[in-house]
Amino acid sequence: MTNLVILGGGYGGMRLLDELLPDHLPAGVSVTLVDKNPYHCLKTEYYALAAGTVSDKELRVDFPEHPRLSLKYGEVTGINLDGQTVELNGSEKVGYDILVIGLGCEDKYHNVPGADIYTLSIQSIGRSRQTYQTLSNLSPGATVGIVGAGLSGVELASELSESRPDLHVKLFDRGKHILSDFPDRLSEYVENWFVRHGVEIINNSNITKVEEKILYNHDEQVQCDVIVWTAGIQANKVVRQLGVEKDSSGRLTVTPHHHLPDHENVFVVGDCASLPHAPSAQLAEGQAEQIAEILKKRWSGEKLPDTLPPIKLKGVLGSLGKKQGFGMMAEHAITGRVARLLKSGVLWLYKYHKG
Repeated sequence: MTNLVILGGGYGGMRLLDELLPDHLPAGVSVTLVDKNPYHCLKTEYYALAAGTVSDKELRVDFPEHPRLSLKYGEVTGINLDGQTVELNGSEKVGYDILVIGLGCEDKYHNVPGADIYTLSIQSIGRSRQTYQTLSNLSPGATVGIVGAGLSGVELASELSESRPDLHVKLFDRGKHILSDFPDRLSEYVENWFVRHGVEIINNSNITKVEEKILYNHDEQVQCDVIVWTAGIQANKVVRQLGVEKDSSGRLTVTPHHHLPDHENVFVVGDCASLPHAPSAQLAEGQAEQIAEILKKRWSGEKLPDTLPPIKLKGVLGSLGKKQGFGMMAEHAITGRVARLLKSGVLWLYKYHKG
């Protein structure tokens, strides 16, 4: 029996299972899904969990069921590419014939002293729960510093400003404008929303050090009751420790067929793969669909194409609280109620399609 092991039940892992089950798994193949949690988590919505506007249960989707799908719960602590084993919880070994690495990402602290110790995170459901507990227990008038004004930072700041309007929210951004990867018109729309809702934007910031309840912006002290870090990501620690070629964010170099150059049976999906696009749920799902096609062709003895078609990304949608939003669809900027409704619709379709 060939054992296909999928590390991580994130967007890539779930889409791969969706493509293979129930009808496209050959009789001689079994699947083992390894994850820390007994459910798939809607990571794109962790900001809302942290802000207290959705419940934990709303962000869970059950894993699929199949006679040849085994679920194994635990933390991946090592991968032995030569021995074709995965280490769980520091001791247990799981063997594989085919491996799909989809372990996701972690915060990247850019060597800022104290950032990993004195800041909160929304990179995992566990840490998002901790962030929610801390933010919800703040006294009125407390100051929350959010470091990083990309999509995650903007969504967290906006959601928190609606959930807790009694708090002072400061959003620290390295650029001249927040959401610098988006058109100026869209960035200005989001900045104006923050002005109307009392969120303070600190542009051209440079966080040099973090201490307990203190941010150092250009070495100037800024007092904060809570600091949340949303200023960059890197591949999972286990992936960064592998002795194979990686990029500057620790993501693994892959071939056009999404596997490691020297290991044709080891595929990489999502935030762990070095690709020309920014990491996203859409990208992970697009990769997973192509990996599924590659596996099906291999199992049926078909020749693989030299190249695969480019993964088409439909766009990016972000929320500004529960009623407004922003995004890019087909290279067109959209803002306001329509953008928020679109995001809610996409989330609903994803959640209940998977369910």
